[in-house]
Amino acid sequence: MFVGYNTNGFAHHRLADAIDILAELGYGGIALTFDVHHLDPFAPNITPELATWRKRLTHRGLRCVVETGARFLLDPRRKHQPTLISPTADERSVRVKFLEDCVAYAGRGDLEAECVSFWSGTAVDDAPSRELMQRLVDGCRWIADFAAGQGVRLAFEPEPGMFIDTMDKFAELFQKVNHPAFGLTIDVGHLVCNGELPVSRFLTEWKHVLWNIHIEDMRRGVHDHVMFGEGEVDFADVFAGLRAAGYEGGVYVELSRHSHDAVNTARKAKAFLGQFGI
Repeated sequence: MFVGYNTNGFAHHRLADAIDILAELGYGGIALTFDVHHLDPFAPNITPELATWRKRLTHRGLRCVVETGARFLLDPRRKHQPTLISPTADERSVRVKFLEDCVAYAGRGDLEAECVSFWSGTAVDDAPSRELMQRLVDGCRWIADFAAGQGVRLAFEPEPGMFIDTMDKFAELFQKVNHPAFGLTIDVGHLVCNGELPVSRFLTEWKHVLWNIHIEDMRRGVHDHVMFGEGEVDFADVFAGLRAAGYEGGVYVELSRHSHDAVNTARKAKAFLGQFGI
């Protein structure tokens, strides 16, 4: 187990500078959020760039996962849209193609990322829950088949405010998708926000498909990623659960709204998490 940092928390830095700073601070990995300012997946020179970034990460001793939660990458006017549960097949296909690209870039000798993390999105129509679930299951199965062919694992993240927001709903989705390439991202703050406690329970219950961890502080009932020490997360319980689960991957700090003070935030986060032997 090692501590990493999501590049969405360095939104005002060049990616090369963010990598260098995080390595200097002692981080062991980055969660690379493809975005308009960090490795834009629609850039014409994306393929040769990937090998360059892989070499830089290797040189700096950083492991990598791919995150797909950029806010306005697919639609400059609508945050996090379109999604796998959008009303039309054309809209859903935009998200599917983006996720396929991320999977392809994560594997096949390019970034060699350990997983690709994604979520359901939020419904924008009045379709019944069963229809939204079927749209999502169809999309997840399609992407999981593609990911398996690339040797890449998918780590689905329940997100407060989205269609799949709780672990119970994830359990239903997981059963319906039923694919060996389809696993789980747990954001420990999201569990606290939802009142799904203790966090350690879910870390151990889902250890067989727990492929990615996000970490920050958070308060119950408020989906706001806050600095460590400012919320209600029981970090001793979190790390006890991760160790009991035998988790060996990255624990990635996600503080995207702290990009204005990225370096100090990353430094403080590393010092805080170091108290727990990570």
